[in-house]
Amino acid sequence: MQDTIRLFIAASLPDGLAPYLQQKLQPFLDDSVRAIPVQNLHLTLFFIGNVPGTALETIRRQVKEIANQSQPFTLYLDAIEQGPKPKSPRLVWARFKDDPEFTRLSKQLAETLAPNEPNKLKPTPHITLARYKKHAARPESKPAVMPEGTIALPVNAIGIWKSELASPHPVYSVLEAYLLGQNQTGA
Repeated sequence: MQDTIRLFIAASLPDGLAPYLQQKLQPFLDDSVRAIPVQNLHLTLFFIGNVPGTALETIRRQVKEIANQSQPFTLYLDAIEQGPKPKSPRLVWARFKDDPEFTRLSKQLAETLAPNEPNKLKPTPHITLARYKKHAARPESKPAVMPEGTIALPVNAIGIWKSELASPHPVYSVLEAYLLGQNQTGA
């Protein structure tokens, strides 16, 4: 096993959502943007970063326990826009409406997996669709793309994802996935 492994906790996308998001990304695409490959699209709940390979078993146990105690939830697309700061965007994302269960789950993962690194920022439910190239000029401001109708992202499971840095994009793989709410009664 490697000395270190780069990990994050995320949810996979349901069939049909990624093609929809890629189609809605089109107005943002120009030479300053690198679109994220469809196989890399995911909803991040918590980025762990590089950890010793020996820590993987503990992380698996902790994430499984958190997943078992968490309820499934559904996020609703708010907009596809430049972000996270509109005046100096680094990416184009599909931003979802705030959801208390997403926030609770994201914070619980952070507190459990990185207890010595408190993050005071409120987690924003989003899917990164494209990143601006580092040495490109400041991107032109573009209007947000609003969804037609209700676009839902049901989150019924979370997974431990591995990120292997590569060019032009990292390679992601799901190491293990856990259904949400397995300790719930009457569900």
